[in-house]
Amino acid sequence: MTVAEMADALGLENLTPEITLDPGRAVTGGHAADLLSDVLAHARPDGVLITVQVHMNVIAVSVHADQAAVIFSAGRRPDDEVRLKAIEENIPLFASDRSTFDIAGRLYSLGLRGTPM
Repeated sequence: MTVAEMADALGLENLTPEITLDPGRAVTGGHAADLLSDVLAHARPDGVLITVQVHMNVIAVSVHADQAAVIFSAGRRPDDEVRLKAIEENIPLFASDRSTFDIAGRLYSLGLRGTPM
């Protein structure tokens, strides 16, 4: 599934509409974590990160871990500085009022899986 298909399926709020979503980039899995070192160690490339962390390091880690997108859960929204950095780095950001658990469950039901440990 593409980033756009994922966002539509989950009814996500697009926080970075300035980014054209690449129709050729598939989301291959997901990783739910608030500990960013865990993301660096375990998130698979082309995955989607689900987190409540909304600071600048989320963008840096997402770039380094080659994430296709970031979903901020539980009603969390980054400030404009973080949003602008994501645009600069071409990392689509989305938000949901749903919990991390619910978002992960919905992605799982759509066929995405986490990184095997």
